[in-house]
Amino acid sequence: MAGLKTNEREGTRAVLRHARVSPYKVREVLDLVRGKPVHEAEDILRFSDRDAAFTVGKVLHSAVANAENNDELDPEELFVSACFADEGTTIKRWRPRARGRATRIRKRTSHITVIVSRMPEQQLQRLQARRRAEQLAQRARRVAGARRSEGDQRSRAERRHGGEAEELPETEATETSPETEEPESESIETEAAETASDDSGDPTTAEDADADVAAVDEEDTAAEAGEEEDTAAEAGEDTAAEAGEDTAAEAGEDTAAEAGEEDGE
Repeated sequence: MAGLKTNEREGTRAVLRHARVSPYKVREVLDLVRGKPVHEAEDILRFSDRDAAFTVGKVLHSAVANAENNDELDPEELFVSACFADEGTTIKRWRPRARGRATRIRKRTSHITVIVSRMPEQQLQRLQARRRAEQLAQRARRVAGARRSEGDQRSRAERRHGGEAEELPETEATETSPETEEPESESIETEAAETASDDSGDPTTAEDADADVAAVDEEDTAAEAGEEEDTAAEAGEDTAAEAGEDTAAEAGEDTAAEAGEEDGE
């Protein structure tokens, strides 16, 4: 079964005849917009790098205007249902070459046709749902920006339930510099001074604490020296006693021997 002829396709059309561009170049651009919604096709043609895109864009704009004015269709509901480029008249020119010869130059033309139609109902419903979602997203972004500018830091769930934003406690980090840090020796002396003041009941300074510490050290040294002297004295007495006992024993033995000799005589 043969398909529809060119002039039997449904929709609103616009035709540009004898365009001074090759059909091969136009067909590459038409393949980009075939089956696309009108607004999307216009964006594609606007940012295309090919020279034929400018001509095709004019034909598409004319087709949309025909559908809006003649058929009373909404431009937002149209899409490119068909587009094609037929070969037109070829203009022939001549270029002189070597040895008196000439070369033919072919300047090709094309007939560009763009047909737009109304989208099917299902596609229109999907398109409308997507547009509503985009509008809601834009509105939400605007509202969020306005509330941020006003200082409202509540989340979306908190705003929905009427909750208040939780304020985070501000923590101040205290940094100690090496100049403010006290050495351990100074802290020890301070503790000793505080201890001394608690024991005596009178406030003392660091110098008094140093003097007390020195006095305690001297007393400890003297006590240790006295203990050593006592130990030396005890050791001397023990030695003397042992020496006396040995001497007495030896003297007794000598006396007994001498007495025995005398008795024997």
